[in-house]
Amino acid sequence: MEGQRGRRLGSFLIGGLVGSVAGLVAAGRVRVRPAPATRATPEGLAAFEGAPCFAELVEAEAAERDEPDGDDGGRW
Repeated sequence: MEGQRGRRLGSFLIGGLVGSVAGLVAAGRVRVRPAPATRATPEGLAAFEGAPCFAELVEAEAAERDEPDGDDGGRW
């Protein structure tokens, strides 16, 4: 009975050793992703505020508001 118990203990120890080595090897292979780079361009609406089409739209709306005809259709 003692012989069988010793073999089981030895098998357990060897399995633990093999498992821990495999874990260390796997941990060494894990690639750490670099942090995302900061954006060179603005996000959200700020990205459109510098666009020529946005400037044209702002100018058109300003001109529409400044028209003296008095009929703005109830929008402003």
